[in-house]
Amino acid sequence: MFLFKAIIFFVSGIIEVMKKATLYEKLKNKRVKCLACAHYCQIMPGRTGICGVRLNKDGELYLLVYGKAAAVNVDPIEKKPLFHFLPGTEIFSIGTVGCNFGCDFCQNWDLSQSSKIVQQKIKDPKEKILKLGKLVEYGQDLPPEKIVKYCLERKIPSLAYTYNEPVIFFEYIYDTAKLAHAQGIKNVFVSNGYESQEAMQEIHPYLDAINIDLKSFSERFYQKTCKAHLEPVLKNIKRAYEMKIWLEVTTLVVPGENDSNKELESIAKFIAGVSKGIPWHVTAFHPEYKMNDKPATPAESLQKAYKIGKKAGLKYIYTGNVFDLEHQSTYCPKCGQLLIGRDWHTITESNIVNSKCPKCGMKIEGVWN
Repeated sequence: MFLFKAIIFFVSGIIEVMKKATLYEKLKNKRVKCLACAHYCQIMPGRTGICGVRLNKDGELYLLVYGKAAAVNVDPIEKKPLFHFLPGTEIFSIGTVGCNFGCDFCQNWDLSQSSKIVQQKIKDPKEKILKLGKLVEYGQDLPPEKIVKYCLERKIPSLAYTYNEPVIFFEYIYDTAKLAHAQGIKNVFVSNGYESQEAMQEIHPYLDAINIDLKSFSERFYQKTCKAHLEPVLKNIKRAYEMKIWLEVTTLVVPGENDSNKELESIAKFIAGVSKGIPWHVTAFHPEYKMNDKPATPAESLQKAYKIGKKAGLKYIYTGNVFDLEHQSTYCPKCGQLLIGRDWHTITESNIVNSKCPKCGMKIEGVWN
């Protein structure tokens, strides 16, 4: 259920939907330094950061998509994917346009890259502020209060910021997450892992879980394919774990790009070095966006990744985007008892009792209640 609605307001040529940002510093000559993500963009007046939705207007930073949800859905939480966080429950999911990455294989590129596409078409810098108003053509009016009210009325226990990178619309997230937390609703990031340290510290009291994409263990891959860097993602995986935010990691396995034994072994060893109890999702790539020439990931590649993860000592490894009941279910790492059976995103069996295996009593990492 994706909802799209054009809502644009102009007052004397100024975009009325702009919301003053909180995560930024003022620099000389009306430049600003955005503190939302690890790019730490230094932005000239009349321009946005890499994400395309955080605009410097006269030396002040504004969020262009506050309260404007471009994608809205109620999903099974397993779709995020989160397998060890409130399994079998629904999660209200929202995202905006824009992204701080430029992944060649992005499956939501029509949303994530739209802000950059709009700007590329603008030749006259004087038109930028006005034309950037078109970003909300893909957004419906959905303020924080309305989101929380919807979840309360329908008894939806958690809320996901997803579809594009959440941290780029930080002020929208922060206000929503704070309201949700006060009502007992959990908050979840589905993220590329490029949050700034400042953003993580600000959202920490209200963030309950995060799934971070670890797209590769190669700096070259991150620069060429994602237009970003590897190290900030590794730091945020460690940071989230240290902050005791429930953490799961996803790797999209792309044929010929990040599917070598060496690459997968490096990823698995890194995750295990943080904690062997972090679930690792290895998911199948399907041709999309600028990678239409690549074949889909064969099931054998995911099976290989599964074995590599097990060899590295990871307790919970799951395959995704393929039909694989065995490797999408949760088993006790100690005795092999089936704990949670899954058929795609549907729970078919649930046997965890008081966070433990009912057969051997081993504590199973996760948030179960």
